[in-house]
Amino acid sequence: MTAAPAHTPTATYRLQLQPGFGFAEAAAAVPYLARLGVSHLHLSPVLQAMPGSTHGYDVVDHSRISEELGGEDGLRALSATARTHGLGLIVDTVPNHMAAPGQARLNHAWWELLREGQESPYAAWFDVDWAAQDGRVLLPVLGDRLEAELPRLRVGPDRPGEPPVLRYYDQVLPLRPGTEELPLTELLDRQWYRLAWWRLARTELNYRRFFTVSGLVGLRVEDERVFAATHELLLRLHREGVLHGFRVDHPDGLADPRDYLRRLAERTGGAYVAVEKILTGDERLPADWACAGTTGYDALRRIDGVLTDRVGALTLAEVYADHLGRASVPDADTVAREGRTEMVAPQGELAAEVDRLVRVAARTPAEVPRADIADTLAAYPVYRPYPVPGEPDDPADTERLTAAAASAEVLDLALGRRGRGPAEDEFRVRLAQTASAVAAKGVEDTAFYRRYPLLSLNEVGGDPASPGLEPAEFHDYCERMQRDWPAAMTVLSTHDTKRSADARARLAVLAELPGLWRTELAAWTELAAAAGHGLDPHTGYLLWQTALAAWPLDGERLSAAVLKSVREAKLRTTWTEPDSDYEQSVERAARAVPDHPELAARISALVDRLAPYERVNTLSGTLLHLTMPGVPDLYQGSEFPLHTLVDPDNRRIVRFGGTTPGPGSPAAEKLRLTTAALRLRRDRPLGDHTALPGDPHLLAYRRGPDVLAVATRLPYGLERRGGWQDRTLPLPDGHWTDTLTDRGGLTGEVPLAELLSELPVALLLRTPA
Repeated sequence: MTAAPAHTPTATYRLQLQPGFGFAEAAAAVPYLARLGVSHLHLSPVLQAMPGSTHGYDVVDHSRISEELGGEDGLRALSATARTHGLGLIVDTVPNHMAAPGQARLNHAWWELLREGQESPYAAWFDVDWAAQDGRVLLPVLGDRLEAELPRLRVGPDRPGEPPVLRYYDQVLPLRPGTEELPLTELLDRQWYRLAWWRLARTELNYRRFFTVSGLVGLRVEDERVFAATHELLLRLHREGVLHGFRVDHPDGLADPRDYLRRLAERTGGAYVAVEKILTGDERLPADWACAGTTGYDALRRIDGVLTDRVGALTLAEVYADHLGRASVPDADTVAREGRTEMVAPQGELAAEVDRLVRVAARTPAEVPRADIADTLAAYPVYRPYPVPGEPDDPADTERLTAAAASAEVLDLALGRRGRGPAEDEFRVRLAQTASAVAAKGVEDTAFYRRYPLLSLNEVGGDPASPGLEPAEFHDYCERMQRDWPAAMTVLSTHDTKRSADARARLAVLAELPGLWRTELAAWTELAAAAGHGLDPHTGYLLWQTALAAWPLDGERLSAAVLKSVREAKLRTTWTEPDSDYEQSVERAARAVPDHPELAARISALVDRLAPYERVNTLSGTLLHLTMPGVPDLYQGSEFPLHTLVDPDNRRIVRFGGTTPGPGSPAAEKLRLTTAALRLRRDRPLGDHTALPGDPHLLAYRRGPDVLAVATRLPYGLERRGGWQDRTLPLPDGHWTDTLTDRGGLTGEVPLAELLSELPVALLLRTPA
């Protein structure tokens, strides 16, 4: 943990930049966002990415600000506009990878590497295993094996006066100097790259990539020259006051995240930096990382958890099993282990990464079978360890590796007990990097799509094996964060969440009403089957909870989300081996839901039935997010009710300056709460988190001496109990005003039924007598 930087935000607002919403559109939203009460805009990546990129993580040029977004002039103009309204800029930076485009010339560094091979000055940029593939880079871009695709390969001029290039459909690749006139087959053999069938990526790829995305090639920012070249522009803009902080994307892919953050802190003088680090279970962020903390998925898990009925969530697992016609379903940890295991199998999606570890291990005196490395990766319980060769291991990393290691040989190498050497050191670091990909792809992108009694639990950073959180556990977390990482980000919705906060708030009510869900599940399933759009029970369950989460929605949005989910699950279909008949049946069933009058009416009726409890969950979650320790990061549009699904559904352009919500509407309530809390944070620092004595349905805490937050939890259970009855909240000494209702003069023992009569939450401020 480091001291809070001078430019620490009070709250940030995430904007997804893309064609159609660039710097000019962001600047137009600045006055509104300043009135909302945030202190900083949080921008998605701004460097030059692939043409048409809607996310910006596929960077092709670190020396330019995206021309499609408005270029450097546009970014400077946005910063100036923000500054006049008292706002700073935090930008998403992507140190782990670059795009490896088919039009390779778009990425000059990649182009030169492919043209000149290991002799290229850019060879140090990319994490390539030159010992594999006969010293060439495998390019898995062909639609079939090379011999079948030879007739489609062409050599010819690309630009006037420049050397010929190799063309394959829209792929354009450089040629090694001196090979341009060779016969085609000999020419291909002489290149620094090997063209290959796209299916060979999972087993033969010899460069590190982002998870399983072969079009995103890993960068070696551990090399100081690479760090300097890829960060020069952003660091200059920070020195010049255009940028004020950074979100670091996927630090777990880096060889040494701690060293990367140290260098970033040194170059920026300790700017505000938050890291997209997923913490699993009780895992803690390494205390020696030079950053403000994580981007907040650990906070999201606690907020969702304390608003979810633990016992009811377990009951939903029984409803789920009954619907599937089973006595029970595997527990979440078992499904997660299965997902990891599939990733590292000999034909798994990360087989090439495991095989590279085997090659590294073979350069050491140890004899390590592939199966032992794969089993160790499958068993590792969090994203990764953080070895620094030459330094003692963190005790928690040692404990996890000891428990996960499939053999003494793997453990000895993983812990550096075989001594130092290039291969020994590389194995330790590369095992850690690979573990993060195995966790992300095996758990969040596989297991979370396979087992889903309650979809709201299957969120980024979530722990569906441990649903629900008691108030005391929530307060313990808050007190620890206030002590250790007071400026870490907190989030509820992001560009990566699988369902927005309000969608999850609605689904969480089902944990309090499992019997009602059982009834509706059976009715919806029967109606769809009668209309000829029945699905297998497993897919049907997914369809119904997805529809409920985002209702009302059209068939296109629903089918897109469900199709993505079943492909990620990899049970009946996959991205690379689609079952067209199955996918068509899923798409037909999903598209038919909104157009089936009786079914749509029944879903709408359940949404209406859940609405009072969803309202409580939404407002309580919003209050917790905006008043708990940390820096709240709001996702675009989330100050209003927002029921979105997995990307790209959640990355749609938001148009600001719309109509004012009607008084008393859910939109008006959420906006008022958001504005009041953000302005309070902006106008005064919030102090220590101190829990107040409460009730099973109440979360109340002070932030310093003058701010008190009160939130309702498990609203259906509260209603069934008979409400607040004669229960009171003892206020600390002084007079208090609820900033949400303007009710003042509160003192002493305040009846909860009175305090929470208008809203299920209260934000109290001590006022002069």
